[in-house]
Amino acid sequence: MGPVIRMVFDFTFYYPLFMSYLWMCGGLYYYFHYERRDPPYDQPPPLAEYPPVSILVPCHNEADCIQDTVAALLAIDYPEFEILLIDDGSTDLSPQIMDQLARQDARIRVIHLASNQGKAVGLNTAAMMARYDFFLCVDGDSIVDPHCLRWMMRHHTAGPRVGAVTGNPRIRTRSTLLGRIQVGEFSSIIGLIKRAQRTYGKVFTVSGVMVCFRRAALHSAGYWNPHALTEDIDISWRLQMQHWDVRFEPAALCWILMPETLRGLWRQRLRWSMGGSQVLFGQLGFFRKWQHRRMLPVYIEYFTSVIWAYTMAAMILLWVAGQFITLPPALTVNSLLPGWNGLVIGTTCLLQFAVSMFLDRKYEKGLGRYYYWMIWYPLAYWMLNVATTLVAIPRVILRGRRRATWKSPDRGLQP
Repeated sequence: MGPVIRMVFDFTFYYPLFMSYLWMCGGLYYYFHYERRDPPYDQPPPLAEYPPVSILVPCHNEADCIQDTVAALLAIDYPEFEILLIDDGSTDLSPQIMDQLARQDARIRVIHLASNQGKAVGLNTAAMMARYDFFLCVDGDSIVDPHCLRWMMRHHTAGPRVGAVTGNPRIRTRSTLLGRIQVGEFSSIIGLIKRAQRTYGKVFTVSGVMVCFRRAALHSAGYWNPHALTEDIDISWRLQMQHWDVRFEPAALCWILMPETLRGLWRQRLRWSMGGSQVLFGQLGFFRKWQHRRMLPVYIEYFTSVIWAYTMAAMILLWVAGQFITLPPALTVNSLLPGWNGLVIGTTCLLQFAVSMFLDRKYEKGLGRYYYWMIWYPLAYWMLNVATTLVAIPRVILRGRRRATWKSPDRGLQP
């Protein structure tokens, strides 16, 4: 193995290690600095005031889920709120079910869009019709915790520069190996990353399945972008570029459905990767302004992860090529099988999962039984991340500025 290949190989090995320990240290700091003294999630602290909230629920073909979602929303423990159900050109029974729900409760209103125009257009339409100045945006297949709004609004009432508060999604679908791995992923990866990013100032993205916005912040950022493939990533960046604060509230729980098939998981993660790549290219201009410097850590983090995916792919291709042709010594990759470095990576991953499950133990009981399944995470999801990144970059470049519509996702095997 030549010196260049050795350097690339070392990068593919040390980068995940560095990020794992960065996330663990950041997550533990967040816990001890912000989270440790909080009461249990089902006992939110009282607020000085309770501003009314508009709950926006964009829907496209949600007939199987929308009744459960609305039932959970109506059970929210908060003095005053309204629910706006947005029918984005559904072709199933969603419109009729929504109208029936609206007739049953005066707090519910329904907005019908004639054709599928995308989640961003639906949210923008509802924002113009909402009565109140705070928006809780919830996906049409999510089940929110009754106390989520009190936890999120404590940030908005405490600071006038808080533009958005993202919640803590938990996985409902656990019927297959993919589902069980995602249970650990959302605590060990997503929750830990958001905690760590809050410690160095900025969050790469809110969780679009449940996030609470301030109307004034959305207005200054231009609301949601119809051309964004992942409107949650896009609006997170535009809010923070306007110097609004985006916070993470781990006690604001939301139970969601996730894909449990390889095809559904591929489509979901490809869309996420394309949304991140749009930000990668679309926010290059922020380097020109010193006042945007606090976004640099999260930008570098994502940019480096893209470079890592391409270097990993290059290592795999060189190894495969070496099985059929004789490569120069400088380009020869002798083996992809993990040696001592694989043991270090595996041990670090298990340590990271242990730390994250320790942090999330107060929000969900029984996480320890999924610990065994996480041994498969590096193999399955790192390779998926490499593949989706390789496909996403050229697709985003070739896609242009077409409006983003949506299809009903794979929601796994519901319990």
